[in-house]
Amino acid sequence: MFSWDENPDLNITPFVDVMLVLMAILMITAPTITYQEKIILPQGTKTTPIKRSRSLTVRMDKDLNIYVGKEKFNLKEFPDTFILKSYKLPKDIDIYIRADERVRYKYVMFLLKSIKDAGFERVSLLTE
Repeated sequence: MFSWDENPDLNITPFVDVMLVLMAILMITAPTITYQEKIILPQGTKTTPIKRSRSLTVRMDKDLNIYVGKEKFNLKEFPDTFILKSYKLPKDIDIYIRADERVRYKYVMFLLKSIKDAGFERVSLLTE
């Protein structure tokens, strides 16, 4: 005879196991799915050569020595000397700063500010 006093327990463990396996399969396969749309690029003119922009690389080592080309400066004399030497350079060139990762942030920002104070606007920090 059937009794209404019984409380049936649902066993959801197999359901959870199946869902975890499906989720793991989805997580593994989702990053590998790539969709590539066919794109037809327009033809460009090949008669105009690409104009290479001039650039200047400023390097700073861990001892706070600054190198512009083959010239070496210390941190204190760099701003004034760079302003004097920058009159020969066009102000629209790209300047790249390479600083050792052990150099403190404030010294790299001082170098960036010194270059911007010399009138250069296109200054970038390079990383590896």
